[in-house]
Amino acid sequence: MRVVFAGTPEVAVPALDAVAASSHELVGVVTRPDAPAGRGRKLVASPVALQAEELGVPVLKPSHPRDPDFQEALTALRPDCCPVVAYGALLPQSALDIPPHGWVNLHFSLLPAWRGAAPVQHALWAGDEVTGATTFRIVKELDAGPTFGVMTERVRPTDTAGDLLVRLAAGGAQLLVATLDGIASGELEAREQPAEGVSFAPKISVEDAEVAWADPAAAVDRQVRACTPNPGAWTTFAGERFKVGPVLIEGNHRQLPPGVLEVTKNAVLVGTGSMPVLLGEVKPFGKKAMPAADWARGARIASGARFGPDA
Repeated sequence: MRVVFAGTPEVAVPALDAVAASSHELVGVVTRPDAPAGRGRKLVASPVALQAEELGVPVLKPSHPRDPDFQEALTALRPDCCPVVAYGALLPQSALDIPPHGWVNLHFSLLPAWRGAAPVQHALWAGDEVTGATTFRIVKELDAGPTFGVMTERVRPTDTAGDLLVRLAAGGAQLLVATLDGIASGELEAREQPAEGVSFAPKISVEDAEVAWADPAAAVDRQVRACTPNPGAWTTFAGERFKVGPVLIEGNHRQLPPGVLEVTKNAVLVGTGSMPVLLGEVKPFGKKAMPAADWARGARIASGARFGPDA
């Protein structure tokens, strides 16, 4: 088949590479426009755009896929199907109708669970033991189209959202190619999603990522891992924002009030709504990330100090 790939961030690059290496003819790539980045806020092309340029594939960067010029250019490429991974814009019906086999999305959850922008983060936060990826035909309703195939992935106890997404991106790339193969051969038919088991995964904001120390330790652990690396879990200390990396649950210490620190020579514990957690890497405001014990030693933090807005 002639295919046009749509995607934007780094997580979409493995799928782009897999499609480019497949038996299908990659005739174009659609991605979001260049965006400001870095301290200088210079316009930078997306990771997918940069990889497409390396592959020598034409790149379309519409401000919105409803733009008539974009739809005319896409039609001119004569795609049979458009595989999609994290493109980042809603597709109007007029664009969905262009390829005969539609737009086939690789979504990082076991649909109908966790429809939306942040499925991996929500799966971790909820404590799911197994997640995966699903390929489906895009329709107007959010992530509700009929599905083609799935892959599963066990969630490891120390997984961050970043860790898990790397594995899903690699496995999902192969699933996407297998789906395209099945569509091309006519051997694969899409099945409607079940009405039961639907859940939603909206984008997690910076405000959502403030650590809730009054929650049980297991919930704090899941929240921090779900928000790592983005948007980054945080709390406040001495009136300043203080970033927190993954923690360990410590069951062998006395209970501490939520947010209260216990500082030893080599460790910093924080109280939660149940047992304390052991801080790993932290990033104080205006400083580089460092082990929590190094921060406490350098800043001369004593036991009894407290995280939180009232500290």
